Amino acid sequence: MHPESTNGTSGGTLDIPMAWLCAEYVADEMLRTGGLVEGGSLEFRAGRETLALTVYLCDSSDDPAGLRALSRIEEWLTLTSYGHPWTAWVRERLAAREERERELGCGDPDLALARESWRWLRATELLATDLGDDEPWHPAVPLGVSVDEGEQIWTPAWQLGLPLSHLAIHLF
Repeated sequence: MHPESTNGTSGGTLDIPMAWLCAEYVADEMLRTGGLVEGGSLEFRAGRETLALTVYLCDSSDDPAGLRALSRIEEWLTLTSYGHPWTAWVRERLAAREERERELGCGDPDLALARESWRWLRATELLATDLGDDEPWHPAVPLGVSVDEGEQIWTPAWQLGLPLSHLAIHLF
C-alpha cells in the first residue's frame, strides 16, 4: 500500500520535513553531548523540542536548518538566554511561516511538526525545583543562599527546556 501522498495528487513524491528533522537532529546531538539530563526523560524531550524549535525558526531560508548549524550558535545562545522574549519570538516566527504557507497555498510538513512541538511545549507541565522566581531557570536567590530542592512546582515544558537548551549550546 502506498502512502497517501503518492496517490497521484502530489506528483508521486513524498513531502519529507527535512528542515525540521535536521533541526531536531542538531538539538538531540547538542543535548546528548552536554549530558545534562537522561536521554529518555521528559526533561530531555523538553530541551530537545525547545532547541529544535529555536534552530528551525532561526533559519529563514528553505535550506535544512542543520546544514549551517555551527554558524548560528551565537544566535541560538542569544535567543535562549535569560530575559529574551523567546515565547513571543516563537509566536512571531510561526505566524510568519503560517502566512507564507497560506500564500503558497500548500501544506508545509516542517511547519506542521514545529506547530506540534510548540503545542506540546505549552501544554505539557513538568515538576521542577522552585527557584523562587517567575523564570524557574534564573533564581532570585542571592549568592550563598541555598535553594530547597524539595520545593517543587509544575512548570510548562518550554520553561525547563529553555535553560537546558542554553546550557547544551554552551557545552557543545
